[in-house]
Amino acid sequence: MFGIRDRIEEPAFTVEQRLDQATAIRRYPPRLAVEARLPGGDGPMTRGRAFRILFDYIAGNNTSGDRVAMTAPVESQGGRDGSAIPMTVPVESAGSPKGGSTKDGYAMRFFLPASFTPETAPQPRDPRVTLVEIPEALVAVRRFTGLRGGTMVRRQAGFLHRSLSGTPWAPQGPAVGWFYDPPSTLPFLRRNEVAVPVARVEAPVAA
Repeated sequence: MFGIRDRIEEPAFTVEQRLDQATAIRRYPPRLAVEARLPGGDGPMTRGRAFRILFDYIAGNNTSGDRVAMTAPVESQGGRDGSAIPMTVPVESAGSPKGGSTKDGYAMRFFLPASFTPETAPQPRDPRVTLVEIPEALVAVRRFTGLRGGTMVRRQAGFLHRSLSGTPWAPQGPAVGWFYDPPSTLPFLRRNEVAVPVARVEAPVAA
């Protein structure tokens, strides 16, 4: 009724350390994702275009002739030669810290089910979509609810960096937003996260 996710596969992880009630250090094993990268900043129109492009991929706009068992309520809209791939969460998006473009534009990713490998995942037909292999990673993650546009992600990234200050964990790259719920979910019920890659250093550092 409120768009809450139900029985949707999520990437596995282990918690290395909890920094506070909202923040934890997680270790993710290698993962596979599909990525759409578009010119422009982190605005609603660009996000919508990227989402539709990736949704088309999981709905069948790919080169595989095999259908994939559904693990989420994603409707197949592809032809007979397409594969309807179960949608997993989180949806990851990244823009520049000031809300403009990244070096190559705005990027959004859908993580693929763990059963896929680079060899078995269907290849995209849309040239704007690429398969991305993500190596094992340590990330600091802060959970939040409410709105999830670029402004909120940057605000939460600031809170996350402050949580890392004085700890042995040093940021190693830009923050990204992870969004777990459909847009129809009431904002106060949404599970949103901001994440940044980290490395452990010998002495605490100021983030």
